[in-house]
Amino acid sequence: MAFRKAVQRLTTPVDELDREDLAAFCSARGFVPIPSIEPRTRVSTGGEVRSVRIVPRAGAPALEVTFSDGNASATAVFLGRRKIAGMAAGRKLAVTGMVALDGKQLMLYNPEYTFIG
Repeated sequence: MAFRKAVQRLTTPVDELDREDLAAFCSARGFVPIPSIEPRTRVSTGGEVRSVRIVPRAGAPALEVTFSDGNASATAVFLGRRKIAGMAAGRKLAVTGMVALDGKQLMLYNPEYTFIG
């Protein structure tokens, strides 16, 4: 049985293993899974930062941080910010805030955040 599991792990694509590990990490932290988040609710969730970009919104800069919990992704938007020290792809974070829906993407505007690890 252990041999079969080892062979299966060796033949599984690395990105799939990374997603499974990230989902297990987020679950162990007690984060609300992103696919189960409903718009217009306050949630505590988190994951690994996938991208950080500056997008102008209404003439002011906004830092958009897209993060994934291994199952889906959401975007934290920090209005009026151009950068946040330590915010980079690959970093794990926890966010708490009100969720909005922009098209099909879940957005958290100016959420509270904490870096993990």
